[in-house]
Amino acid sequence: MKKALVFPGQGSQTVGMGKDLADNFPVARQVFEEVDAALGEKLSAIIFAGPQETLTLTENAQPAIMATSIAALRVLETETGFKVSEQAAFVAGHSLGEYSALCAAGTLSLADTARLVKKRGKAMQQAVPQGQGAMAALLGVDYAVASEIAREATGSDVCAVANDNAPGQVVVSGSKEAVLRAIEIAKTKGAKRAILLDVSAPFHSALMRPAAAIMDEALAATKINAPCVPLIANVTAKAESDAATIRRLLVEQVTGMVRWRESVQYLAAQGVTRVIEIGAGKVLSGLNKRIAPEMETVNIGTPADLEAFAKVE
Repeated sequence: MKKALVFPGQGSQTVGMGKDLADNFPVARQVFEEVDAALGEKLSAIIFAGPQETLTLTENAQPAIMATSIAALRVLETETGFKVSEQAAFVAGHSLGEYSALCAAGTLSLADTARLVKKRGKAMQQAVPQGQGAMAALLGVDYAVASEIAREATGSDVCAVANDNAPGQVVVSGSKEAVLRAIEIAKTKGAKRAILLDVSAPFHSALMRPAAAIMDEALAATKINAPCVPLIANVTAKAESDAATIRRLLVEQVTGMVRWRESVQYLAAQGVTRVIEIGAGKVLSGLNKRIAPEMETVNIGTPADLEAFAKVE
């Protein structure tokens, strides 16, 4: 059976995530402690106890979700003997989750990953003044129609497809006025719903260029190894194993589209039959079932998930 590991992105954060792992498994506790040490702050206290609005700040949410994913992975490895290099054919992650995937594949150390995603979150947050950018989910339209809607809505502003998540779920991002226009246009193009998202910045659009420049510099100063198994990159939706290419794609990813639908289709085409979502929530599992219903999806985020996994492996 060919398996792939996938890691969730921003929006999966909830207060208390990973706490039961940290309480029950020393190896999980070590991950949170190492992330705290790398950042020079007690992020784990915010993850476990909140408040939710502090956890949801992009610069906290990104390292928090990554830490929870890697804590869950470490427990999976120690409790079941799972080895990424031997038992996974690929790794992938949604936006921020790409960093968790690269940490899982040994491309980035945990400490470096924590520092990079903290910087990424801060840079993305600060790239556009509050209230000037927006994102909207267009439900019931495919990528081609969403692209057309974004083109029509642009005018002299910025509007582009940011996330091609699944059939019938596409997200556009850009200047607030353009995104509001896209919501109105979507209603005339057959969208079932078009909803403004509660996000702090227009991620994965050209407005994120200042953040891409910051990440370019940060990644240039970071040791990047070849992954032990190929990464399905957000930007290319195909397998990447070259360290220099991965570095470049991580920079492009800040302004580029997350090609999640194509990434999961690629996994299915490579013969992957089981996808293991590692970390908080089940967002990707829901998307994956819509993209490739023939692939089995398993979640690892709690001690109960681990017990269930141990029985089927």
